[in-house]
Amino acid sequence: MSTAKRTHAQSSASHAADSHDLIRVHGARVNNLKDVSIEIPKRRLTVFTGVSGSGKSSLVFDTIAAESQRLINETYSAFVQGFMPTLARPEVDVLDGLTTAIIVDQQRMGGDPRSTVGTATDANAMLRILFSRLGKPHIGPPGAYSFNTASVRASGAITVERGAKKAVKATFHRTGGMCPRCEGRGAVSDIDLTQLYDDSKSLNEDALTIPGYSMEGWYGRIFRGCGFFDPDKPIRKYTKKELHDLLHKEPTKIKVDGVNLTYEGLIPKIQKSFLSKDIDALQPHIRAFVERAMTFTVCPECDGTRLSEGARSSKIKKLSIADACAMEIRDLAEWVRDLKEPSVAPLLAALGQTLDSFVEIGLGYLSLERPSGTLSGGEAQRVKMIRHLGSSLTDVTYVFDEPTVGLHPHDIQRMNGLLLRLRDKGNTVLVVEHKPETIAIADHVVDLGPGAGTAGGAVCFEGTVEGLRSGGTITGRHFDDRAALKETVRKSTGTLEIRGAIAHNLRNVDVDIPLGVLCVITGVAGSGKSSLVHGSIPAGADVVSVDQGAIRGSRRSNPATYSGLLDPIRKAFAKANGVKPALFSANSEGACPTCNGAGVIFTDLAMMAGVSTPCEECEGKRYQAAVLEYHLGGRDISEVLAMSVTEAEEFFGDGEARTPAAHRILNRLADVGLGYLSLGQPLTTLSGGERQRLKLATHMAEKGGVYVLDEPTTGLHLADVEQLLGLLDRLVDSGKSVVVIEHHQAVMAHADWIIDLGPGAGHEGGRIVFEGTPADLVAARSTLTGEHLATYVGV
Repeated sequence: MSTAKRTHAQSSASHAADSHDLIRVHGARVNNLKDVSIEIPKRRLTVFTGVSGSGKSSLVFDTIAAESQRLINETYSAFVQGFMPTLARPEVDVLDGLTTAIIVDQQRMGGDPRSTVGTATDANAMLRILFSRLGKPHIGPPGAYSFNTASVRASGAITVERGAKKAVKATFHRTGGMCPRCEGRGAVSDIDLTQLYDDSKSLNEDALTIPGYSMEGWYGRIFRGCGFFDPDKPIRKYTKKELHDLLHKEPTKIKVDGVNLTYEGLIPKIQKSFLSKDIDALQPHIRAFVERAMTFTVCPECDGTRLSEGARSSKIKKLSIADACAMEIRDLAEWVRDLKEPSVAPLLAALGQTLDSFVEIGLGYLSLERPSGTLSGGEAQRVKMIRHLGSSLTDVTYVFDEPTVGLHPHDIQRMNGLLLRLRDKGNTVLVVEHKPETIAIADHVVDLGPGAGTAGGAVCFEGTVEGLRSGGTITGRHFDDRAALKETVRKSTGTLEIRGAIAHNLRNVDVDIPLGVLCVITGVAGSGKSSLVHGSIPAGADVVSVDQGAIRGSRRSNPATYSGLLDPIRKAFAKANGVKPALFSANSEGACPTCNGAGVIFTDLAMMAGVSTPCEECEGKRYQAAVLEYHLGGRDISEVLAMSVTEAEEFFGDGEARTPAAHRILNRLADVGLGYLSLGQPLTTLSGGERQRLKLATHMAEKGGVYVLDEPTTGLHLADVEQLLGLLDRLVDSGKSVVVIEHHQAVMAHADWIIDLGPGAGHEGGRIVFEGTPADLVAARSTLTGEHLATYVGV
């Protein structure tokens, strides 16, 4: 055969490299997965669905994505690996055909005060280059427009080695854009002196109102013995010097009763002891004091722009970089398009493309100066997506965690388009999702279940969307479910008046929220729903506000400790065995001495990342062996904490282990759809929706009359939404008022009253576009929500 013919034969035959078109998983046993084996097509959009707790995240994130990241980390040098988390190999027999995984999750973006939407993407960097090229007057390189770069001046001698050594006088100068007053934060903090002391009293009359600053102990001895002021004189009569010494005096050595001590003014003292610490880590009474005493005001020097005067003075077409960052991104995109400057044409094209991606993804209402810590989970996930849309990478695996969270049905269509765009670039897209609108666009569907927790962890269906529809799985049966409009709605028993609401983008909104009914606040993302509800209905004596924010707790905290369930369980164990309750706490006397009740041992590897390994003595059970010999109803305390809420509800409901106090709490946890959670699961592993439902279950025992919920359907399967609607109905029927911010059409259809904000997002929103019953909204079809709800209920 000639060379030409042989070459032609090889090219016409399929190349061996093209045969690797599947990701194969065999024998996955992570968390509740039961020996799962599946094959996922590459360069396709695969959606993973199933009830909450069925094992979707365990398969996608904890198995496929985790192993991909672990293998990539191993390619770096030992030095670089030292700065990375150490990942254990997932419990799986075979993982074949993996590609680089990029996880786009709903973790809130860093709350650093200097992190903004602009700095989290490339938009701010490109703007700075643009102003350094075109800004008039020219003030310096891109760093001169950065609020994260301080101006520096230094001078000294440097030695130049040219033949004989010679010292040369040199001056170093760097121009940064950071405002010197607020150091690029945009706000300055101050201390409210009225919260530190009562100036009508003297120190001996306990004038100080700072927690722990009592005149009974060491502080009293220091204040009386320092000699800087009269402890019997009311503070308002202090001279300027005395007041300065009380508040601001630098650390000074003093001798009191023969003991060497240090005296320091109150303000530097509390700044070190309270204000320099993470506010959420402080004890509740100290946190309350800090929140009272600290006042944050807009920086008077930069007016909240974070930038120095020089950076604000340089302009393009009468606009400074501060003005550009304050604009809504869709308006900024128009402004960039109007700049016709050939010298920076490639930069303008790249910047325009990035800004257009924000608009396309439904985030055109944000501004680049918006602090990234204030974004919701769904917004943060979409901002992270911006980076990947313009990426040149192909043949990578993108992993999304419910990308439709916080999206109005109108915005879901856009999100679907973006997922398909990523796939069409030749990438594998894996999506964990509950919304039928997104499941419908999948090339391949994997349905896990059949139940949650120990009742889940198996693959119930693999195939096309049509196959899922006709299949007998829970997801298949509920796929085309549509909640009907209620024939009769409840009448309100009163109203909660909101007048002149102007938070964020609200335009002087007046609205009456009906009480005694299920009221749903809806509207496209960014229309002002959260601003209206959280800004105008403060959580007070009669209002219980339940959001998706992180629950403050360490890895030692779990649903049993957070909900107060562990107290009656410990007492029941103590009573049955004639010992004290503290033995049944893994944070107290019953803790395993080796791991101190953590269940794992953390090893600090100095220059490398620390690793955690299950404790060998207690095998991760967290308790001393002696404690596990005490039983209640034939189970020890570690076996009880390993139970799911549903199992525990049955266990504590009757028989020898009957404990009414525990059963009531377990009932509430099951009511909110958390029956699959195990009692001892660390809180740090819960999703946003699970955290909110855990908070709701805990708050249901309180006496509040108004419940405010923020998207309680987050992370809920179609089948679980019905249960949530039943719970909301029971709350209303028991005399409560329920106000829900929600996009889910099933909740809208079930409402007694709907308040729709819009018509658009950002400055195009902030107005009430509809108030009335769901039936009236469907009949009018006057808003985007009305159109989508009418289509949903099939009118």
